[in-house]
Order: sequence, then structure tokens, then C-alpha cells
Amino acid sequence: MVNKQLYQEVLARLRDAVCREWRELWENQTWMLHHDNVPPHASLLIRSYLAKYQTSVVPHPPYSPDLAPADFFLFPKLKTTLKGRCIKTIEEIQENAITELRAITESAFQETFEQWKKRWERCIASRGDYFEGNSA
Repeated sequence: MVNKQLYQEVLARLRDAVCREWRELWENQTWMLHHDNVPPHASLLIRSYLAKYQTSVVPHPPYSPDLAPADFFLFPKLKTTLKGRCIKTIEEIQENAITELRAITESAFQETFEQWKKRWERCIASRGDYFEGNSA
């Protein structure tokens, strides 16, 4: 289960990766974080951490789970590929998840980014209301 402490550890690893892999974005402070409003993400601990490291956060409308790439792409992909496997330990879960994550192609991530932009356009058009499944 993800709690605010675990999420802070994840953010620290992400911050290090951005600093290491995208040096120009890091130095110019032009990278932004997008996460949803679940309690661990919205906690005072996390808000303080993000402020301390001057991390810009894309605002996320309430009641819009259809905007988070983890929710519309990553978690469903992992659930589908791991479904039905006999996994007995936490280590096996981690190994299987890492294998599946590494198998995701760059083009799949690029397509997800394009979907994310389209979903933001739909969110703006619906004035922040829930739109998943709507034809608009």
C-alpha cells in the first residue's frame, strides 16, 4: 500500500532520475510533476517535500482519475500482464513488475503522452468534470 512516506521515497528517486537523465530540464527547472489528488499525494509531507525542492506540479482537478497516466495506462497494463500468474512473494511481485515495466516500449510511452494531452483537452472542455467513457 502506498502511503505518504513511501511516496516521498518514490519522489526522491524520480527527482534523482530527472537530475541525472534530463540535466537541462533539471537545471532550467522546466520539468513538471503530474500526480492525482489521492491522500498520499496531497499530504502536507508531500507538499512540503515538493516545495522544498521547488518541484512544479501540474494541477489535477478533483474527481478526474481519467487524467493520470498511471491510472489509464500503467496500472491496467501491469494488471493485464500479471493476471493469472502464481506469485508467492513480494520479491516475485517486484521482479515481475520490473520486467513488465522494462518491456514497455518508448513508443508506448509516447502514445500515452499523446493520450494524456487529449484527456486534458477533454477535461478542459468539460470544465474539470469527470469525462471518462463520455463521447465528448
